[in-house]
Amino acid sequence: MIQNGADLQSGKVDRLLFSLALPTVTSQIVNMLYNLVDRIYIGHIPEVGRTVLTGVGGCLPVIILITTFSSLAGAGGTPRASIEEGKGNPRESAHIMGNCFTLLLSTSVVLTAVFFLFNRSILLSFGASADTIDYAAAYMGIYSMGTVFVQLTLGMNIFITAQGFSKISMKTVLIGAGLNTVLDPIFIFALNMGVRGAALAPFSPRLSPPYGLCGF
Repeated sequence: MIQNGADLQSGKVDRLLFSLALPTVTSQIVNMLYNLVDRIYIGHIPEVGRTVLTGVGGCLPVIILITTFSSLAGAGGTPRASIEEGKGNPRESAHIMGNCFTLLLSTSVVLTAVFFLFNRSILLSFGASADTIDYAAAYMGIYSMGTVFVQLTLGMNIFITAQGFSKISMKTVLIGAGLNTVLDPIFIFALNMGVRGAALAPFSPRLSPPYGLCGF
């Protein structure tokens, strides 16, 4: 177990709960800023901002679906890995984490292919209209290519928290949200990428998540 994290073996339960819960809840709240900040800037795109905002809103079910698969591996595998670690079986714990990592990669490949190839059909089935489908498809086309980064960041970040490094997990989210806030106006307005820039900005901070800390 990596040192300098919370003492999960002998610490008091109430203090451990607070020390882990506060950064975790903060991370969840800050993670919401990705889409919120995107929508703020998208709404200010000249002339077509409202239409683009409506189109991007139609992508929300797909984004939730991608997030759900990351939780399937991360939130599902982390308790099992933690249990094995508590039993004194670090090898089995690492094996579980490795399987979760492989599952995230596998689902990312499948989801990327499906959403990239059939994004217009999927978005239309979720309620996109003829006026908004082009913007929604443009956003989803970029976002789907970054599925692997979303999956690995959200799925593996839970393992960092499970090892007692909830503050580090929180900081990775804070840094990502901060960079996304800075990059959004650059990509959308300065580089004139429009809705594609809004889709690209969230992935730049996620290219180098600290997976090295996930070392049961």
